[in-house]
Amino acid sequence: MSVPRRIHRFLGWCLILPFFIWATTGLVFFIKPGYQAAFSSLTVKTYPISTSVQLSPQPDWQEMKLLQTVLGLHLLVKQSDGWQQLNPQDFTVRPQPTDDEVYLLLQDAISVDPQRYGQQLQKTEQGFITDTAVQIQLDWHSLSLSQQGKDTELINNLYKAHYLQWTGHKTLDQIVGVIGLVLLILTTVVGLRLLVRRR
Repeated sequence: MSVPRRIHRFLGWCLILPFFIWATTGLVFFIKPGYQAAFSSLTVKTYPISTSVQLSPQPDWQEMKLLQTVLGLHLLVKQSDGWQQLNPQDFTVRPQPTDDEVYLLLQDAISVDPQRYGQQLQKTEQGFITDTAVQIQLDWHSLSLSQQGKDTELINNLYKAHYLQWTGHKTLDQIVGVIGLVLLILTTVVGLRLLVRRR
């Protein structure tokens, strides 16, 4: 067996695992099974505004929203440093809600999709979790929700595997990625050289 052929075979064996991972995860990304549920949007449940409110926009407000939820009225204003929630009456910053208030808000939000979120919430150190093991986080300033279940975590891990983010350390993952690309290029070059020689 010639030296180039041995090198090509050696490089091929080195790339079997990355190729298998790239092909498998690439197929998942193409078919996208379970994506709709895993990355579904969860929003707070709103109701018709029941009271009249006089608003005088301030010069530094870039955008504003007035919503009503199970907790009452919410005035959201966007400024240069991001969203802020204010009291509609005097425009003072609205304090962070209590755990009981967050529970009411989230419980109302998950009621729209009991198949994914179940029926009950539980408080944990990381936030609130449903009885279907979906973690829910609340951004009080923008009154927005984010959700992540085991399916979301699995798909995110597949992305990491596809892009050779195997170690969890950014610098080391970049080195692994560069090595993988170099091996792929060398395999292609040696393979083309063998093909040309054969012809």
